[in-house]
Amino acid sequence: MDAALIGIIVGIIAMMVMIVKTRIPVALAMVLASIIMGLFAGMAPTELIDAIKAGFGGVLGGIGLIIAFGVIMGACFERSGAAVRMAKTFVKICGKGREDLALGLTGVLVAIPVFCDSAYIILHSLVRAISRNTGQSAVGLGVTLALGLLITHALVPPTPGPVAVAGILGVDLGIYMLWGLLVSIPMMLFSLPYIRKVGKEYYRVPNGEQWITSEADWANLEKVTETDEKSLPSNFLSFGPILIPIALILLQTLMGSGDTALHVLMALIGNPVVAVGIGVLMALYGLTRHIDRKDMIGSMDDALATTGLILVVTGCGGAMGAVLKASGAGPQVAEAIASSGIPPLLVPLAISSMLRLIQGSATAAMMVAATMTLPLVETLDLDPVFVALACAVGPVGFSHLNDSYFHIISRTLGITELGDQLKAWSVTSTIAWAIGASIVMALNLVFGQKGTLIDPIVPFAVLAAILAWMKMREKQIALTTAN
Repeated sequence: MDAALIGIIVGIIAMMVMIVKTRIPVALAMVLASIIMGLFAGMAPTELIDAIKAGFGGVLGGIGLIIAFGVIMGACFERSGAAVRMAKTFVKICGKGREDLALGLTGVLVAIPVFCDSAYIILHSLVRAISRNTGQSAVGLGVTLALGLLITHALVPPTPGPVAVAGILGVDLGIYMLWGLLVSIPMMLFSLPYIRKVGKEYYRVPNGEQWITSEADWANLEKVTETDEKSLPSNFLSFGPILIPIALILLQTLMGSGDTALHVLMALIGNPVVAVGIGVLMALYGLTRHIDRKDMIGSMDDALATTGLILVVTGCGGAMGAVLKASGAGPQVAEAIASSGIPPLLVPLAISSMLRLIQGSATAAMMVAATMTLPLVETLDLDPVFVALACAVGPVGFSHLNDSYFHIISRTLGITELGDQLKAWSVTSTIAWAIGASIVMALNLVFGQKGTLIDPIVPFAVLAAILAWMKMREKQIALTTAN
């Protein structure tokens, strides 16, 4: 076996041992693994360090501001009540009896700028209120919300994980957003039947600190007063900071390059950094204008403090990728995989899934997977969009005890037994993972030959068709109910 391949194997094993068994943080473990890989490949120390520095700075130069702006926007959503407004709007649109669908769609949209655990805590009070007033199980409602949040937290920028994956693999952010949304919505929708079954099996309606476990007891329960909607921001202010940047990025992607004044303007405001910056300004001056300035600045400072580790890990992912490329080891791995007959897209999916299972961090798992599979993109002529999606879908699967999100969900929904916690949340996340992996593999078969995809109209048209089907289905259900 070639020394470079041995170095990659040793480096990966060393990185996993450091992450799981020692106090060494993920970022330092990645740097040490990069050094091991480079030395085994015969790189000179000076060349190795230069590659690490160039890779670190190259990735952060492209995505650092987007991550920071996204975190600031998330802080505005957390403090302003915009997430609650969005949830209430979806509940009205979806109609009575489909509150779980409304919460799932809320999760899919809210997690685009807000970390999933923070968004879940913000919206959990609404889950309790809906459960108490409708008699639907809080377990079904809460798990649907949690899953919607987790899916787009993993798949749709400007959440740090998918932004970092896009940066490492060189994916156009606008196209990645379209495909990420296209995969996210079916992952949530097709998981609903199992979630509804779990909600019925673990029927719980909140009553103060206690839980009501039968519908007969719920019928005698006093209903809670809804939040005064006058205190919430408008729909335009709530949805605008998310949807307008997405629209600008997608328009710029659809228009492409050109010399006209309109093309020049769209190249500026459709640039992801500028578009997300516009969303941040909308959130700051629209959503938080009634919040004390010092209080809001403190919230944003706290939010930005959490991004330090994410940015460092992202940069270290770029450093490892640069070492693999400079050493020539990456192409050797790609050739070995190609000769083995393994579908190349299974590699990033397997790496990110395994890392998530072992160490719990979805963001770290997808970034390491993107770094390790970057050589496949270049050597095997894969479309980087689908490699990125495979990296992002992997961490959705089997969330369990080493994931803080697992404990937040179980605790807030009153599920205390480990077996019940695994059945309610871990199995749900694994079902969504299997659905997402199947969709990505199918899309790759149809559109993934590099050079044939990426007319961005394709994912846009498919996404529009899904939304149109959902609307038509709602009308059919409404007519059936009326008759």
